[in-house]
Amino acid sequence: MLAEYPDTGCCIAGCTGRENRIERLVQGIGGSGLADPAGPEHASAAGAVPGGVLVGRGTLELAGMAVPAGGAAGAGGGSAEFLGVLQRAPGPLQKGKKSPGGLQLPPVMEGFFMKLEPESRKQLLRIAGGTAICTAAMWVLFAALHLVGWVRFDYTVVLASLVGAAVAVGNFAGICLMVQKVIDEQDEKRRKAQLQASYNIRMLIQAVWVIVAISFLIGVIITVAEPDLQVLAGQVPSVSNMTLILAVAVGVGIFLVAAVLRMLFSKPLSYMLLIFYPVVFILTFFVSKDFLAIAFDSGGVTTGPMTVPFIMALGIGFSAVRSDKYAETDSFGLVSLCSIGPVLAVLLLGIIYHPQGGSYSETVIPDAETSVALWKLFESGIPHYMKEIGGSLLPIILFFTFFQVVSLKLKKKTLIKILVGILYTYIGLVLFLTGVNVGFMPVGNYLGQVIAGLPYRWVITPIGMLIGYFIVKAEPAVYVLMEQVEELTSGAIPGKAMGLSLSLGVAFSLGLAMIRVLTGISILWFLVPGYALALILTLFVPKIFTAIAFDSGGVASGPMTATFLLPFAQGACEAVGGNVVTDAFGVVAMVAMTPLITIQILGVVYQYQERKKDKEEMLAQPVKVLPLEAYGDADIIEL
Repeated sequence: MLAEYPDTGCCIAGCTGRENRIERLVQGIGGSGLADPAGPEHASAAGAVPGGVLVGRGTLELAGMAVPAGGAAGAGGGSAEFLGVLQRAPGPLQKGKKSPGGLQLPPVMEGFFMKLEPESRKQLLRIAGGTAICTAAMWVLFAALHLVGWVRFDYTVVLASLVGAAVAVGNFAGICLMVQKVIDEQDEKRRKAQLQASYNIRMLIQAVWVIVAISFLIGVIITVAEPDLQVLAGQVPSVSNMTLILAVAVGVGIFLVAAVLRMLFSKPLSYMLLIFYPVVFILTFFVSKDFLAIAFDSGGVTTGPMTVPFIMALGIGFSAVRSDKYAETDSFGLVSLCSIGPVLAVLLLGIIYHPQGGSYSETVIPDAETSVALWKLFESGIPHYMKEIGGSLLPIILFFTFFQVVSLKLKKKTLIKILVGILYTYIGLVLFLTGVNVGFMPVGNYLGQVIAGLPYRWVITPIGMLIGYFIVKAEPAVYVLMEQVEELTSGAIPGKAMGLSLSLGVAFSLGLAMIRVLTGISILWFLVPGYALALILTLFVPKIFTAIAFDSGGVASGPMTATFLLPFAQGACEAVGGNVVTDAFGVVAMVAMTPLITIQILGVVYQYQERKKDKEEMLAQPVKVLPLEAYGDADIIEL
């Protein structure tokens, strides 16, 4: 016979015909020292029922022990013997209670295998055995085909098959653990969300090598097409343009892989920043001082109008796969990590490459007295940059075409929109690079020479700060970041407040950069304290502000910085007779550093205001006052 207790989801099967003696749910065994989770009203002694067996239909919590469905919890003769008991977190009836008997599971049961239910372990052993048999059979087949010379059979085949078998068995074990976890979840929506998230993560783990390869390829081809990088490469002496561009592109590709994996596996951004930035500054001791500023500038210029929209969209797409509450927060941070890669790559390039002839040739201001002569300059530049931009965009177009044919298969209307967007991008980049190289950069250089040539040279510092305050508003990538931040935070971080923080940060950084131009102070005296303060702030501000701050640093140092502020600093340095390579280069790095501090300070202010608001709302809640008649004679009234 079977005695059921539907309120608890459990039943008791008796072996001796004395089931009628059990009138309540048995949750303890006499003399075993187990606590009664449900309270004394359900207490009974199993020891009085020889041969009685507890069977959990759901999950029966026994002093921190869980009895799975269909599993035996105790048996026979009043003993305290337990069979097949698993250790789990306290259930709803067991919260806050401890086992007075101090019952502990053996250490061997704390392993991964023993976390599975008995039936799950049984099925897992079957899957593992079947996989082993199939793997051995495949080895035999390959060995036979190898003897006749049809296929190769060596250690690589054995290793690959073992890895595949391990992935298959581990995948099944992960499914079992996830199913066990969601069984106890009462909310249907949360149960489905957990199962979907588990499925997505397992699929991503199996496809991790594909993700790594594609992310690296995307990082490289997008960086090669970045116009800011091409502008910087053209201004760097002693290193060929293609060498510098490829080094930076590889750095971006590697760190884009790291950023994607961090986001997929939900690892804190601050930990990675605290690891990589010290490595960057350690490498500076082994690099020529002529290469330091260029290395840090390369990290800023790679996050321009091509890279930022693409990488941020990639982050939003990957975060959508995770489907958890931290996914949107972790979608930020890709730009910040992709800014570290170029710095490391160029520092290593400086160590290995040993560039010679680092002298800087002065910029020649084109002389165009009439509009006809000016048009001749643009006319000669446009064909060159059409060819250059076409070569840069070609890998992106081929990459998209391949995936359109293989997997995307977008509709005709969507495909036309994308093609029109690519055409606009091509025309815009051609006009941009032509205007920058023919007119914009020479103007910045000339303006810097004129201001620094005044009797009061120090005036270039406040003028530079004023230019820095307003030039951020002309950065296209800043608006992309502000829009996505305001959208993903549901207005919690206003775009105007973020824009003001960026403007103040860039203004301060331009002031410091002009001081460097006038005095020749090493850039490390500014970068080391600045990044140290930024990394310390990551320990105290909300994670979302840390990710946004380090993203905004790369975004603020976009095309306007590389094409106007850098030539401006170069012209000023030429006028005062300084070393352009060591004193003028580095302005992009300074612009990329200060937003890390200002945005995180904004996060501290935001956090303080939110806590103050919550405290005020809590104090504003009315206090319920009960009349004296509501209290009993023995109640204590607090005054």
